[in-house]
Amino acid sequence: MSLESFPPLLLICARFVMSGSLMLTAIALRGGKLPRGRDLRTACFSGVLVLGIGNGALVFAEQWVPSGLACLMITISPFWMVGVEALLPGGERLHLPTILGMLVGLCGAALLFAPDMHTHTFHAGLVSGFLVLQLGMAGWAFGSIYQRRQVTGTHPMVIGAVQQLAAGLSFLPLVLLIHEHPVHWSPRGVLAILYLVMFGSIVGYSAYIFALDRLPVAIASIYPYVNSVVAVTLGWLFYREAFGAREAVAMAIIFAGVALVKRYSHVPAPARVSQAAGSMAVDR
Repeated sequence: MSLESFPPLLLICARFVMSGSLMLTAIALRGGKLPRGRDLRTACFSGVLVLGIGNGALVFAEQWVPSGLACLMITISPFWMVGVEALLPGGERLHLPTILGMLVGLCGAALLFAPDMHTHTFHAGLVSGFLVLQLGMAGWAFGSIYQRRQVTGTHPMVIGAVQQLAAGLSFLPLVLLIHEHPVHWSPRGVLAILYLVMFGSIVGYSAYIFALDRLPVAIASIYPYVNSVVAVTLGWLFYREAFGAREAVAMAIIFAGVALVKRYSHVPAPARVSQAAGSMAVDR
């Protein structure tokens, strides 16, 4: 919906500048500890990778790929995450039950979005969208693992706020230099970008970065499977999109895959964030 009103570069820039600025302002007003020096550079770099490249690729891909099909393609991302983690020194090793659990969840997501596969014929745009999404998933995986491996005394939600602002600001030069199509203002488009700022960024991404700090990579990485369930549920609630036996079975399969991954994932190492940060000064 937001792409109906805003060009891609401006959408990415505006969304993350707004969400990052709002979060950091609230944190500063409540006396939260903001990162400095190396911690700040690390958060900015990982933010550009995860949100700038990762989410930015999704925004561009959805110009060629229907949103439902894009969601299906993104369900490959857990394999990027666990693969990158396993290849890096000291990473969590791959376990067959975990991989099988991911495959089960992938099958559930494929069933959930099966109509999109039938209603859209194969064309060059789908190939371009798929390749762009692979680039985005690689950026998201490398950025997430890079941030997870850093030892920092800053609370993960503060890190997430810095990442969002850094990602938004990284697109500002592109917005100023590249002439995109003009903004088509509409209540629908404005509400869509506000929804992305609040629920996609401030709530959703903060939850992800917090979970990534506390959970094994295998568990944190399967958020696309849960996202697909949420997307179908919201579509049914607000747009009365179809929800029948196929959707129910697909969700059951997804939850089974998530349960398998959780069951066979190792307990994570102690949090990489300094325990002295505790609940963070923001909670005071």
